Amino acid sequence: MLKSVLPMPIGASLTEEGTFFRVWAPDRRHVKVLLDEPVALEPEGNGYFSALVPGVVAGTRYAFQLDDEDGQWADPASRFQPEGPEGPSEVSDPAFPWTDADWLGLSRRGQVVYEMHVGTFTPEGTWAAAAEHLPRLADLGITVIEMMPVADFFGRFGWGYDGVNLFAPTRLYGRPDDLRRFIDRAHRLGMGVILDVVYNHIGPRGNPLPAFTQRYFTDRYECEWGEAINFDGPDAAPVREYFIQNAAYWIREFHFDGLRLDATQSIFCARTPHVIAEIVQAARDAAHPRQCLIVAENEPQDAALLADPAEGGQGIDAVWNDDFHHSAMVAATGRNPAYYSDHRGTAQEFISAAKHGWLYQGQNYAHQGKRRGEPVLNQPPEAFVTYLQNHDQVANTGSGRRIDRRTSPARLRALTGLMLLMPGTPMLFQGQEFAASTPFFYFADMGKELRGPIANGRAEFLKQFPALATVQMQDRLAPPDEPDTFVNSRLNWAEWDKHVEAVALHRDLLALRRTDPVLAAQGAQGLDGAVLEQGSFLLRFGRGREVRLLLVNLGRDLHKASLPEPLLAPPLGCRWQLAWSSEDPSYGGSGTPEPEIDGAWTLPAEAAVLMAPMVKEERRASGLP
Repeated sequence: MLKSVLPMPIGASLTEEGTFFRVWAPDRRHVKVLLDEPVALEPEGNGYFSALVPGVVAGTRYAFQLDDEDGQWADPASRFQPEGPEGPSEVSDPAFPWTDADWLGLSRRGQVVYEMHVGTFTPEGTWAAAAEHLPRLADLGITVIEMMPVADFFGRFGWGYDGVNLFAPTRLYGRPDDLRRFIDRAHRLGMGVILDVVYNHIGPRGNPLPAFTQRYFTDRYECEWGEAINFDGPDAAPVREYFIQNAAYWIREFHFDGLRLDATQSIFCARTPHVIAEIVQAARDAAHPRQCLIVAENEPQDAALLADPAEGGQGIDAVWNDDFHHSAMVAATGRNPAYYSDHRGTAQEFISAAKHGWLYQGQNYAHQGKRRGEPVLNQPPEAFVTYLQNHDQVANTGSGRRIDRRTSPARLRALTGLMLLMPGTPMLFQGQEFAASTPFFYFADMGKELRGPIANGRAEFLKQFPALATVQMQDRLAPPDEPDTFVNSRLNWAEWDKHVEAVALHRDLLALRRTDPVLAAQGAQGLDGAVLEQGSFLLRFGRGREVRLLLVNLGRDLHKASLPEPLLAPPLGCRWQLAWSSEDPSYGGSGTPEPEIDGAWTLPAEAAVLMAPMVKEERRASGLP
């Protein structure tokens, strides 16, 4: 049959003869596609309806009528919604003059991720405008753009996590080919692009799926953002196919280099294989022969995500590491309310994060009153995405304040040095690289009916932070649906040239990470660490003479005539030499003398320094080096 050779199981697919329309509507008796004249789709069985309509070309707008009822519905697999979710769909031609034939994709090791929200990345809020800034990100050392969700959603603005047209790049950022041009240009600059996708719920307004069938959803599970998706109940096969093919679609038709799966703990599935494993495999198949990077968010910290599918796992490449973020924020601010309460920001927490990834791998987690996490001690450092900021955590301050507004410049430089030099997969949030002063708020434009519930729900969520539960702060929360809340979250790119110290800090650190052979090995040649004093610690990379020593002091000035810690000892025949310091004046620091002089150590307060061994000029009497 024709449908067997089409790229997607449902939707509108261009052919030489016209356009083939196909939908899954098992609870409907009749389906028509509304063009210049209505055309009835023929029932195939198993709830599918289809028809090949001659003469329908790219750019044609259409909608579906169900059981001769009044009203019309967007295609559940629409590739473009020019007027938004409640308007007609548009037949889209995926053909594009790609120039990235030599692009090989993304491996897991060696990546530096940059989280981007297209709507606030530039004043224009478009893919075309965002693409103009790609050269500076490539020059900075970014290797992966992680694009926040772009599936079309209701309203004039939003984060994207309430998408309803999962195959349609939102009209708010441009047309589908604008997205293709963005990715093509990123590839020419040596950067990959992965897409944040939401497979745990559908947005609350503009969702066409229930009109075709409620079988996409299930009440067997509770999802905090809406109805759970039916991945394991009756009639789950077409539902699984819908989402699995969605993952493949973004990679096949737009050349995305992978995905970031949102809140995977709410992708409920009791079947084997887990639907996540099938999504991952479909993404890899679509990318082949290019390499594909799959990242996941998972608050409970389930080990199965990273496990090999052959062993019952889901085959994810890397997971977000909230533990590192939480420890860093406590160290930066001295505060640990709400979900920060099980973190202390201690030296040992940072050492453990560098060596083992997640800090909670099955221990009791008092904030939730239960154990959290599962053992992942066998995973490499690059399996954990570390960050000081992301969209959630900046917005969860209530005021949208970034980390540089909540700690001292010196302490932030030290933490930045730690994150960008330690093993792992570091991630920057847009604007972090130039110390953007603009906030990043939670914003969502869902119309008058949902204005109150969304604002109240957001306010209630933030009450877990005692300071944000006060009347004074609740009254100051930016209304999610106000245009100013969205507009004020836009980056001001004039600050890139003004905040040269922050840009230099990030550029130098990423160059070190990329070009220093010991740091670039990401702990594969050996990694250890030790606490020096409260708030100060070291990480030692490598073996033999090929070692580096990263010293981090988040406390006061540290002066020690001696330190009984063998990891401080230089390789035989060598002495330590300062290779980098967060207190370099070019970053706004106060300067750093050599930390080790005649065996005594001096570490400035709120600083990080990198030491490399240098062969001593004198020779020992024994003749040994």
